[in-house]
Amino acid sequence: MSAPSQPLGNTPTLRPVEFLTADEVKSLLRACSGRAPTGIRNRALLALGWRGGLRLGEVLALHPKDLDREAGTVNVLRGKGGKQRTVGLDPAAFALVERWLDKRRDLGLNGRQPIICTLKGDPLLQSYVRALMGRLGRKAGIEKRVHFHGLRHAHARELASENTPMNVISQQLGHSSISTTHVYLCKIAPQQVIQTMQARDWSL
Repeated sequence: MSAPSQPLGNTPTLRPVEFLTADEVKSLLRACSGRAPTGIRNRALLALGWRGGLRLGEVLALHPKDLDREAGTVNVLRGKGGKQRTVGLDPAAFALVERWLDKRRDLGLNGRQPIICTLKGDPLLQSYVRALMGRLGRKAGIEKRVHFHGLRHAHARELASENTPMNVISQQLGHSSISTTHVYLCKIAPQQVIQTMQARDWSL
């Protein structure tokens, strides 16, 4: 006797991957207030996800001691699989994070609280960030689905388009192997396919 088929209602639905361009991410940053403390914090949050390629859980676990402005690095103590890694962060992104760190000090917060926290120093919930991304996307006029992991996708796509070596991208993203990065990039940044198609010529 054949096994009963799985009810359609129990079949998991995977959402298609939608990519954010650099201009769209900049629109999200501009949608955050440049003066209100929460807006300054949210800009730092987006900068860490986009320019650092960090996962949401990794960002929310960071403390001030994990940043080294002089070296331009962020120390991720517990990435996916509990692995530690150090990622690079550009000066412009660091500037956004440091502005929030200055505002945190004005609010009386210290290094015991995570970098990305509420104005009272409590950890920020992932559910808050998920809702925030939707609100910012609507405010920025972005019609596609906006989610935090899309910032990581944007980071990887940009590195690939800049011909960054595969091993560098793999280390930055915290993948277990270069083969994992290859599969990841083939899905979100098929540069060779795109370049080959764009090079084809025809006339009418």
